[in-house]
Amino acid sequence: MIIFKNISYIRNYNLTKQLRFNRFLSSLNLWEEDLTSDIKHKIEKHWKDNIKYDKYIEGHASKEKYYVLPMFPYPSGSLHMGHVRVYTISDAVARYQRMNNKNVLHPIGWDAFGLPAENAAIDRKINPNTWTKENIAHMKTQLENLGCSFDWDREFRTCAPEYYRWTQELFLKLFERGLAYRKEALVNWDPVDKTVLADEQVDENGKSWRSGATVQKKLLKQWYIRTTAFAKSLLDGLDDPLLRDWRDIKKIQRHWIGECDGISFDFRVEGSELDFLTLWTDLPEYIRQVKFIAVSKDNILSRKENLDECRDTVRLEALVKNPFNSETIPVYVTNEISFLDSTDSFVGIPGICAKAEEFANNHNIKFDKINPLNPTEADKKRLEIIEESKKSGIGGHQTSAKLRDWLISRQRYWGTPIPIIHCDACGALPVPRTDLPVVLPDIEHAQKGLPGHPEWVKAACPKCGGAARRETDTMDTFVDSSWYYLRFIDPGNTKEMFNKEKIAASMPVDLYIGGKEHAVLHMYYARFINHFLHSEGLVPEKEPFKRLLVQGMVMGRSYRVKGSGKYLPEKDVEVLDLKKNRAVTKDGGEPVVISWEKMSKSKHNGVDPVETFKEYGTDTTRLLILADVAPTSHRNWNTNTFPGILNWQRRLWLTVRDFLKHRTSPPPAIDDKQFQIHDDYMWDSRNYYVVGTSYNYLMTQQISVAVSKLQGLTNSLRKVPPAVFARSKQFERALAVQIIMLAPMAPHFASELWSGFRSAPNRLNTEEIDWTGSVFDQKWPECDEEYRLNLVCQVNGHENAIVKVRRSDLEKLSKEEAFNIAMGQKEVQETLVRRNVLDNNFTLYEGFEGIINIITDQPPPRSKETSDEPQIV
Repeated sequence: MIIFKNISYIRNYNLTKQLRFNRFLSSLNLWEEDLTSDIKHKIEKHWKDNIKYDKYIEGHASKEKYYVLPMFPYPSGSLHMGHVRVYTISDAVARYQRMNNKNVLHPIGWDAFGLPAENAAIDRKINPNTWTKENIAHMKTQLENLGCSFDWDREFRTCAPEYYRWTQELFLKLFERGLAYRKEALVNWDPVDKTVLADEQVDENGKSWRSGATVQKKLLKQWYIRTTAFAKSLLDGLDDPLLRDWRDIKKIQRHWIGECDGISFDFRVEGSELDFLTLWTDLPEYIRQVKFIAVSKDNILSRKENLDECRDTVRLEALVKNPFNSETIPVYVTNEISFLDSTDSFVGIPGICAKAEEFANNHNIKFDKINPLNPTEADKKRLEIIEESKKSGIGGHQTSAKLRDWLISRQRYWGTPIPIIHCDACGALPVPRTDLPVVLPDIEHAQKGLPGHPEWVKAACPKCGGAARRETDTMDTFVDSSWYYLRFIDPGNTKEMFNKEKIAASMPVDLYIGGKEHAVLHMYYARFINHFLHSEGLVPEKEPFKRLLVQGMVMGRSYRVKGSGKYLPEKDVEVLDLKKNRAVTKDGGEPVVISWEKMSKSKHNGVDPVETFKEYGTDTTRLLILADVAPTSHRNWNTNTFPGILNWQRRLWLTVRDFLKHRTSPPPAIDDKQFQIHDDYMWDSRNYYVVGTSYNYLMTQQISVAVSKLQGLTNSLRKVPPAVFARSKQFERALAVQIIMLAPMAPHFASELWSGFRSAPNRLNTEEIDWTGSVFDQKWPECDEEYRLNLVCQVNGHENAIVKVRRSDLEKLSKEEAFNIAMGQKEVQETLVRRNVLDNNFTLYEGFEGIINIITDQPPPRSKETSDEPQIV
């Protein structure tokens, strides 16, 4: 209990308390200074630790959750401009959603296993763990300097046993369901990185995705994940109405999965070391009538027979057993049958398939005539076969002919150990869960790989107790990243992968941000794991990501000698005409080709973000990366675009300076009529730019357009005379929303502008503004009830007319009233000539617009992948 001796002491105590509170909101009071880079650095230093934001709370009682997730980085050691772009975008969205009273989860971690770290560590003769930790520490400092509001208390790295213990648990769940298996197969071998690659990691030219080496084919026994078991689920999931803004990614995923118009089965092989052969047929209802298997010379059975002769057809010694009737089936290596794209086998069912019947007749294969089943019988038989196959563990999964299971084995040290023990007597057995994690051995460097550490390899069989050996392959790093978005929700859990109640409260991810280069591999694997976990009852939705923002690359100007193709740094080039891309080398006058390409050290066109931070400041860099170009488009990093942002910041600085000046020492008043004109102009400008900026933050996420809108508002603020600065409530409102809407993009600069704004005397707006709080304590602005919004009148989804309606009226409109307004528009009436109205839909987006869509009997053709409907976060 505090006892005060006198009133003056009470006043001093309260003043001290208020000063202590205000020091976190106080301005640097440099308003008489010009806005230089030095001033910007002082602002960022002052505000770096004083910008507070609410952390995510699971199951918040009064706030709607919002999970924004940028793809976590590989710790290469240094940020590049691509990192700056993706994390600035995600941070702007996270801050915007918090200011809209959302309970925001915005985590960050490290995709820390993989070949680059291992190869770098081998070159330096150190442990990859040491190399990785050093890189993480350096990159974390850079990300903190970028000013991102990450939930750092949820940070993890995938190479930590605390994380990969649960990746191993995930593997065991798949293993127990028959979805993780080991088989000998013809695999892609990278001769440079000395490891196998999944099909997805080999480009269309047969090159490795990482090393660029020509991939070789090898016969190896490897671990696979049976992703084909969920092929139909993954294909159908792309039509889930939950998904927003997937567009091209849907097309890419559909192409990769293929049409799931057949069933795959595992047939055991006899007379060969091969365990089984996975076969696909679009006639599963006749699977008992298979009379032969035809394979190409690239098939694993052909390779094991070492067939070098180029004969049309060869019968192999190996036989395949039909699991449905135990009959043995001959195998032919042949060129006579044309195989489907991306396939190397054909299930011969003569009597029902003309191609199979012709082959059977040519090779004296006996078969009985088959009476075709009618559609109802065929469907029933197909379901019976599928059910029988699944019960027997031999497949029965609806998939496409071309899709392959996920090869996860990697012959490298720096990855998650596969939790399997091999016993000569008992076979391949899972490591008991009580023995997890299986931790990598602590080694000086990774040159030898796991087989080179015999003491680590030795193990006791968990079944018979005899001598056994650990699996020495590690998992593909895409396994680690296939479920990380779930671990962020419950990172400290030491008893399970995650608490499913927490997952139910936080999933799915509302916005996932990353590069298009992950459209096949990562997105496919992450979707598969989530579909699998959903089938286990552990996650609430099949699809893990609601909305995608696929950001474009940051491009740098490159200079390449026309004759040799050698890339040169800019300092070695004399530019003759940049507009016409004409340049020559300085030392010899050789022609140089100028182009925009992805930033790369080898192309000498990279820009170090740290240098940009030093020259322009963090917030200016953030604005530069967000402005001019939509997030989904490639960004040409060109200093010619910088003056627009630099000048805009300077004008914002001057605006707040003038506001303080005119509020402190008001200039002479102007005529009431003129004042009212300016006051009305400020009212209209505030509402117009609030709607436009918010629309591009929330609905389209065209943040570059939001920047343009904010620049337009600055122009409006600068147009009015000093008397309006001094006496207009509408000016005060407009300047407030200017700073508030800037804050997610430039948090330090906006905080300083706000601290100056809130220190001005003669405040006029006490209803909307929290004068005691920071800019991030303010409510996100909305347009006024009297402001007129658009009622968009469409016919079959195409805009015909726009009617301006007061917001208060628009948000009360019924479907019938909106339809009547639309039908009263001349443009709509002309469009409806010779068309019959079938129905109409009215959609209201509060605070933005309403859309009335009239549906007729003659709709124009529409693309399946596009929609005119605004996309809401």
